[in-house]
Amino acid sequence: MKIIKTKKQKIVNGRTLLVAVDLAKNKHTGYYRCPDGTDIKPFEFSNNREGHQKFYDRICQAKAVHHLEEVVVGFESTGVYGEPLIHFLNNKGIKLVQVNPLHTKRMKELEGNSPGKTDRKDPKVIADIMELGHFLSVVIPGGVSAELRRLTQARERSVQRRTAFYNQLQDLVFIIFPEFLEVMKDIKARSAQYLLRHYPTPQAMLQCRVDELSSVLRSVSCGKLGRQRAEALHEAAGRSVGIQEGQRSIVLEIEEILSGIERDHCFIGKLEREMSCLLDQVPYNRSILSVKGIKTVTAAGLIGEVGDFRKFHTVSEILKLAGLDLFEISSGNYQGSRHITKRGRSLLRKILFFASLNMIRKEGVMHEPYQRYIGRGMPGSKALVAISRKLLRILFALVRDHREYVVHYSERENLKLAA
Repeated sequence: MKIIKTKKQKIVNGRTLLVAVDLAKNKHTGYYRCPDGTDIKPFEFSNNREGHQKFYDRICQAKAVHHLEEVVVGFESTGVYGEPLIHFLNNKGIKLVQVNPLHTKRMKELEGNSPGKTDRKDPKVIADIMELGHFLSVVIPGGVSAELRRLTQARERSVQRRTAFYNQLQDLVFIIFPEFLEVMKDIKARSAQYLLRHYPTPQAMLQCRVDELSSVLRSVSCGKLGRQRAEALHEAAGRSVGIQEGQRSIVLEIEEILSGIERDHCFIGKLEREMSCLLDQVPYNRSILSVKGIKTVTAAGLIGEVGDFRKFHTVSEILKLAGLDLFEISSGNYQGSRHITKRGRSLLRKILFFASLNMIRKEGVMHEPYQRYIGRGMPGSKALVAISRKLLRILFALVRDHREYVVHYSERENLKLAA
């Protein structure tokens, strides 16, 4: 696949009104500059429909007064407070761009040779960065892509919350029944959670006869656990060193945590079913799902985080969105190693990383490339990042060419040429 590098964009010309916005929760700060250098003092406007409309009317009026043809609005890519304004302007057909907050931080010292940060200073700095052409295009997901992004983010929050619950549960169990964790190794298992719900303390465990406990374990674990595990639990409860003071309060918290885990588990399942339904509405879903190792949740997450693969013109753009573009620091005789910038969507990188882990297994489609990277002396973590970049390139090409993934495609093509 031919790699086409993105060209630096230049938007300032004799017919463009440059508008910068410093986003905030309650009041944004706006600023605009004409091509001839004419500008105004930064002004505030409320983060509501009335404020948005006033801001839009003001920049349209400036555009008409100065006889300009286009308006470009730039902002820092931070937080969620700017989303209502961004969608409002996008629906009005205004061209939107975003600048890196790190660029703003470094650029503002040139404005008066001071690192000071104020809401009235930041919009001017953003406009300076835009004028130099250091900005990124804004891809706003719409329709199914927007729904998949929200579902992906909701699932990620639920998974993180459930993981926190597991950690809290393990800490509390260790206080009142530490031996339980020696017998039931995986506290995430359904059988372990059932026991903690009904027999959370050594005393409660000892009150249940071995035969009864064995029957319960066999039923809950679908026959995987039986009398041997029940006897081990009884023996552990008999020699437990868990505390008894304040035990009742800890048991109440354990019950609440178990209920929270169950709620999150059900909610995650509901989100995944919704993802599956929405994914069927994406025209190019078959191209992404054709790659062995990418399932429904991963495909939905990729489409949600990217927005729409078809809106990107080059591979470099989509790699930059993921923060997987490379950089190095070299000077004189010192040759630095290359690293990824990590200045993109962190959740997109995470999805790609875990998808790559699944694909480098022995029967995975990326097993051979991964082994080649390792054979060259590349560390395992860097090899996984390289696989993530390769996977993103493949997905971009499949969507662009309306193709499905073919294993050992290059070898088949060489055989056809040889024939």
